[in-house]
Amino acid sequence: MRRISLFAFFLVNMMAVSLTHAESWVLPPPDIDLFGQIRTTKASREETLLDIARRYDIGQIEILLANPQVDRWLPADGAEVILPSRYIIPPVERKDIVLNLAEMRLYYFPEHVKGEKPRIITYPVGIGRMDWLTPLGISKIVEKKKDPSWTPPQSIRNDRLANGDPPLPDVVPPGPDNPLGRHAMRLNITKGSYLIHGTAKPFGVGMRVSAGCVRMYPEDIEALFDKIPIGTQVHIINQPIKVGWMVDSLYVELHPPLEEEEEKYADYRQIVMTTISDFLTRESHNKNRNIAADIQIDHRILKQAILEKTGIPVLISRTESP
Repeated sequence: MRRISLFAFFLVNMMAVSLTHAESWVLPPPDIDLFGQIRTTKASREETLLDIARRYDIGQIEILLANPQVDRWLPADGAEVILPSRYIIPPVERKDIVLNLAEMRLYYFPEHVKGEKPRIITYPVGIGRMDWLTPLGISKIVEKKKDPSWTPPQSIRNDRLANGDPPLPDVVPPGPDNPLGRHAMRLNITKGSYLIHGTAKPFGVGMRVSAGCVRMYPEDIEALFDKIPIGTQVHIINQPIKVGWMVDSLYVELHPPLEEEEEKYADYRQIVMTTISDFLTRESHNKNRNIAADIQIDHRILKQAILEKTGIPVLISRTESP
């Protein structure tokens, strides 16, 4: 029966892939951590890799890590482009909004509607630069505004002047040049100075370009805006190493650490090994999980995954044949 239900889960998600580019999927059951599917497309000489990223709702760094052999600005006509749209669900409670800075991606768990399958929706985001960090922790949405005006804080004014840029006006009115785009949602962090918002510069989505706020593609924030009620929890984490199950198979999803974390992750391989070991130890005490006694890690594949850090889930387990 479990195999039949798993087949149905995979079939529904395959249908979602074929019908739409929106990253909305059936939420897997608690003992499955992966969702989505890796796809490919062909580049044309009329578009950049970043154009392809936006068309398929992928961030800039995401698509570059998945396609190191493809030129960002002049991809060869007909070049195969990998669309990294398979993910391990972040290792926190599957509730409301979870934002993982290391992968620059937001996960939304809509409230379950009776009679419908639970869903998970994911979007790429831009986050704060190294000197303007997006804060970690649990907060909530306390205000929503459509067509917001923007009052530049003094810190951003000073930064622009120090860089020799023209001074900002006291208030930027709603419109196509407003850095907040057409939608903004305020978090109750540090007196409400952090927002999840749209942008007038969509190519910055999937990069560290903001003064700490979270940027989304205009079409993504528009789709999310009406779904999110005031009071929605937002859990911001920084997890470059994720481990998860697909039925009885073990996967890792590895991302480069943020620049300010590079010293902490200097021995990246050892941290990965410790993370996997801790994960398996926790899972061995999980009554709902039946871990095969003969499961082994394929260290050759794991070594390559650590070297590449593509952000794509990689199968690292194997079981010995009887």
